[in-house]
Amino acid sequence: MGAGDSTDQHIIMTLRPVRSFSPFSPSWLSWLRFGSVSAPGGAIIRQVRLGRCSLILACVLPAASAQRYSGNSSAPASPEHRILLNKYCAGCHNQKLKTAGVSLDGMDPAKTGGHAGLWENVLRKVRSGQMPPPGLPRPDPPAAAAFSKFLETALDREGAANPNPGRTGAHRLNRAEYSNAIRDLLALDTQPGSLLPADDSGYGFDNIADLLSISPALLERYMSTARMVSRLAIGDMKMTPVELQFGSARGPRSDPVDGALPFGSRGGLSFRHYFPLDAEYVLRVNLDNNAETPSPHEFRFQAKAGLLTVGAGFLRESAKSEAEAPAAGRRSASGAPAPLGPPAELDLRLDGVSLKRFQAPQRGVPPEVRGVILAGPYNPSGRGETPSRARIFVCRPANPQAEDPCARRILSTLARRAFRRPVTAQDIDPLFAFYRTGRTSGDFDAGIENGLRAMLMSPDFLFRVETDPPKAGPGTVYRISDYELASRLSFFLWSSIPDDELLALADRGKLKDPAVLEAQVRRLLADPRASALISNFGSQWLYLRNLATAKPDPDAFPGFDEGLRQAFRQETEMFVASIFRENRSLLDLLDANYTFLNQRLAEHYGVPKVYGTHFRRVEMTNSNRSGLLGQGSVLTVTSNPNRTSVVLRGKWILENLLGAPPPPPPPDVPELKPHAKDGTQLTLRQQMEEHRTNAVCASCHARMDPIGFSLENFDGVGKWRAKDGGAPIDATGVLPDGTKFDGPSGLKNLLLNNYREDFVATATEKLMTYALGRGLEPYDKPALRSITKQAAAGNYRVESWIMAVVRSMPFQMRRSFEP
Repeated sequence: MGAGDSTDQHIIMTLRPVRSFSPFSPSWLSWLRFGSVSAPGGAIIRQVRLGRCSLILACVLPAASAQRYSGNSSAPASPEHRILLNKYCAGCHNQKLKTAGVSLDGMDPAKTGGHAGLWENVLRKVRSGQMPPPGLPRPDPPAAAAFSKFLETALDREGAANPNPGRTGAHRLNRAEYSNAIRDLLALDTQPGSLLPADDSGYGFDNIADLLSISPALLERYMSTARMVSRLAIGDMKMTPVELQFGSARGPRSDPVDGALPFGSRGGLSFRHYFPLDAEYVLRVNLDNNAETPSPHEFRFQAKAGLLTVGAGFLRESAKSEAEAPAAGRRSASGAPAPLGPPAELDLRLDGVSLKRFQAPQRGVPPEVRGVILAGPYNPSGRGETPSRARIFVCRPANPQAEDPCARRILSTLARRAFRRPVTAQDIDPLFAFYRTGRTSGDFDAGIENGLRAMLMSPDFLFRVETDPPKAGPGTVYRISDYELASRLSFFLWSSIPDDELLALADRGKLKDPAVLEAQVRRLLADPRASALISNFGSQWLYLRNLATAKPDPDAFPGFDEGLRQAFRQETEMFVASIFRENRSLLDLLDANYTFLNQRLAEHYGVPKVYGTHFRRVEMTNSNRSGLLGQGSVLTVTSNPNRTSVVLRGKWILENLLGAPPPPPPPDVPELKPHAKDGTQLTLRQQMEEHRTNAVCASCHARMDPIGFSLENFDGVGKWRAKDGGAPIDATGVLPDGTKFDGPSGLKNLLLNNYREDFVATATEKLMTYALGRGLEPYDKPALRSITKQAAAGNYRVESWIMAVVRSMPFQMRRSFEP
């Protein structure tokens, strides 16, 4: 993509009455119509009709181009910079050869306007030492640094003279945002986004507006989810009983992995469940007790509506009784079934209160909870007094005449939060019509449920849409409204809708005030909802989400299990959260002298004197283990199933920490050769060295492999080792510029001392992509460099880093649509 060019979807959405349709009809798909008409400038107008909601999408193709500038603000290039280009670059990048499709003939680094993409690429390649390639003449470091500084200044000067904040298209709420929005709108924390299809990802994140498409199948899922959410929030007295099954994630030991059961319990599980009504429920517990399969333990109980914790586990009341239990398994040495031991006591709990205790027989090893089935509601007695109902029913009609005014007040209050802006009669009238339909066939609460269901299907809730000012000409740069700024801020830091305080400031036009905005950033970061920044931004940046699908070979890594997988993720999430919560330096991500461990993980790392299943902060005296690069999560997701991967680990660091990803491998890459010509077994380093003798492979592997080799003391699941296959591990590395380092500690010192700015710049680019919900363009680079400089002035502390992003021109401004 050239400088200033981007594909842009201009999406206009309106909500207007369409009287003849009900989205709650079982045959709703028969009313789903797509109609396309032409529009000026090559646009395609597409209308999706959903009942009283008419969703109009105008997809403009080809997209608007970013503004191109003349570059008149640039200073003339000094002769030495032009000589450097001619001497070291023009031999390959000329009009005749056009190596990599680039020609510098006639190009002036002092005049970057219209060619920002090319010059930003030149700057990155020269500054990182990737160009000129290894083996060709290179400028000496002072000359290369001076040229890089000159080119950066020219690019930043051009960016300041001709600002371009870009534009983000309409942004559909992704699964995490949908769940959080429901939680904050309705006080209903049931993760309904998990019922939606997985979101597409781009640029490393799943909140990229251009990729969050919508389809008939997705609309159907939104409708069913909206129906479920509204029924749970209001309470549907006609709800049919259902059975839900919950499984236990256990390791080889009997410790509970979630930490939610009472201290000292074992072999159990706990889970959060939303009880929809005041009613009776049935709990059935299936055991793995090494005895003939008994009937499940079943218990019927009364529960109030709301979100409660259910637990089932065995009590360790008698060490003597447990010691008396036969330890040989199902059968004795003679082959006969092992004798029954003392009974174990199964404890069923609801929100920490014991409901029932059962005596469970045990034969061989102590029993464990295999799974729990929860069924209900039965014989409902009422809708209950839940946080959701308290949030929704801001009024209660005293008589039939008061119902309609109260319904409008309820819908208006909810719609203002859901739509994230002031609402008008045009917004409320369609919702009120749905209320009237529900009220006709049910009571007042049923009518509100129907109106709420329609609200959750509205494009104004499902999409974040920023509209250009009416008088803005094509390509005009303007400041977004306070309401749009409130949404950008809350979805950035909370992955959720703005709260009442943000909306109240937007009402008064105060949010754009720098002092007010900074105070709000601090408030949002201090709120527990800011954990979404870790679980969504941090987990995707660091590939933590890939940990769920990692499949280490049990033959190669017999010590790996589900308990260890969960411990890996919890360690890194708690570690990153501590960096953010404590406003520490970004550099501590690489070299903090502490982490978070439980006994299982401490034993895996070889850290002594850590006992129990709960995680606690532990000081790390081994510098090889400090920081992200010593954590099992990162080391596992960058390994192959049966061995480590020098390439994957090197690529992960280049791409995610240094912002210098290698190009995709060429087709038909040859496999590594495990043996020399004489049949001798080759070490992994020897195999990779043989692989690099291929000139096509050498250019990328010369940078990746040394980085990957420095982590070879960690096996495929992050356990320390001194040998690989009987041969001592060589963890030394040499970069193409001759820089040497040794082991994980040496790699971290290299990153902190030689590539500090690259690391912070890469982290900033990742954060900015996530904050804006779009891929970054060359015209964004000056803003990124400004953010990095502001972060450096604040010692790279997280708060100053995030504050610089929020203050930036791309975050607070937008470019109007340009046909």
